[in-house]
Amino acid sequence: MIDSYASSDDAAVAAAAARAGADVVRSMYGQRLSRIDKGAGDFATAADVEAEKRILGIIRAARPEDAVLGEEGGQQGARDAVRQWLVDPLCGTLNYAVGSMLVAVNVGLRDGAAAVADPFSGEVFFTDGEKAWVRHDGSDDALLTPTPATRLVDVNLDPPFPSAPGFRAVDLLGRPEFIESFRPRVVSTTLALAWVAAGRRAAYVTDGGNLSGSVHFAAGIALCRAAGCVVTGIDGAPMGDTARGLVVAADHETHGQLMSMMSSRGQY
Repeated sequence: MIDSYASSDDAAVAAAAARAGADVVRSMYGQRLSRIDKGAGDFATAADVEAEKRILGIIRAARPEDAVLGEEGGQQGARDAVRQWLVDPLCGTLNYAVGSMLVAVNVGLRDGAAAVADPFSGEVFFTDGEKAWVRHDGSDDALLTPTPATRLVDVNLDPPFPSAPGFRAVDLLGRPEFIESFRPRVVSTTLALAWVAAGRRAAYVTDGGNLSGSVHFAAGIALCRAAGCVVTGIDGAPMGDTARGLVVAADHETHGQLMSMMSSRGQY
């Protein structure tokens, strides 16, 4: 059953799918799970696979003509389909595998509605592409309102580092001006993007290639855009086919501060 999360049917589908995946992730937490090796130190667990199956079941029931790109199952449906869902059933697999609850379930319609679920808080952050909300355990929907007040900035330190030596996110942590203005955090999951949209983080920074169509980042980017965050690549350019990496900030001032720090030593 698809709950009415917002006026947009697609937002309802995204939220219901993300919540279904989160239910699986939460129910399998703490078990001894089999691992699927992906190489280069990356792996999936049985929870990743089962959560994606549950998510796909919701999407297929509601939108049988749509294509899906899943982190575990790959492309399903026509590659040239007008509508494509991007699914990351468990973002933060290594966290999860060692008993940390810092994980997210990401479901997004390319250039449309999206949802990010926190399996352990019970929160579902979602957007219809225009506005963004959070719902917790059946409570009334609350609009997401980004703010830099916490001064906390999540910096993704996970490899690969395709922009090195020109840009390395870790270099921010040693900058005196960064420490004077912000406090770094490392959670290693895109749940941090939802936290920027919700005002719990001032910003998020990661290296990478073009992340706008990534199953890991698409839902969080959509959420942040709808909430009113500043969203660019690491060079300050708008997200698009040529963008690299990601800088999401609660406001223009915070974004400007980070970009200045990143560019002052030859980093973009």
